[in-house]
Amino acid sequence: MNVTFPCPKCETAYSAEIAPGTTALTCTHCGQSLQIPAGAIDEHGGVHRCLACPSADLFVRKDFPQQLGVAIVTLGLLGSCVAWAYSMLYWTFAILFATALVDVILYVFVPNALMCYRCGAMYRGTADVDQHAAFNLETHERYRQQKIRWAQQQEAARRSQPAGNPAPGAGKSAEAHV
Repeated sequence: MNVTFPCPKCETAYSAEIAPGTTALTCTHCGQSLQIPAGAIDEHGGVHRCLACPSADLFVRKDFPQQLGVAIVTLGLLGSCVAWAYSMLYWTFAILFATALVDVILYVFVPNALMCYRCGAMYRGTADVDQHAAFNLETHERYRQQKIRWAQQQEAARRSQPAGNPAPGAGKSAEAHV
């Protein structure tokens, strides 16, 4: 299994292979060590909670860059619009159907991955990916709002401190406190 997540200390993207018996992850950039909580990974390689943050909210998505998917659909739309503008009806629909076919092929062949709502960690090659739910906008919005409130609290604490005294926890990642 592979995990990719932002380091809570330096916020650098970190990727690691998780083998059975792994007890900690160490960032190669800053040396920060994260202990893997007991019970987070079962003996079959299933992930039950995030290894990078205390969240247990994970969702299933395709392991495919979203920007590339949007670019494919946009190119198909633009191509069909150009064909439509030149009154090439068959080419218009051929381009749209070809774009849809590419999308279906990618959907079938691209594997699933797990994502953490809170920190954005991505887990590839997990055994129980189908036991997790798909993306839930309500859960995502809850974590987004928590991150905003935490940032506002940190800003208010920073403003209330005298110039020479940093606020407690200043300089730490928002991911570590949400």
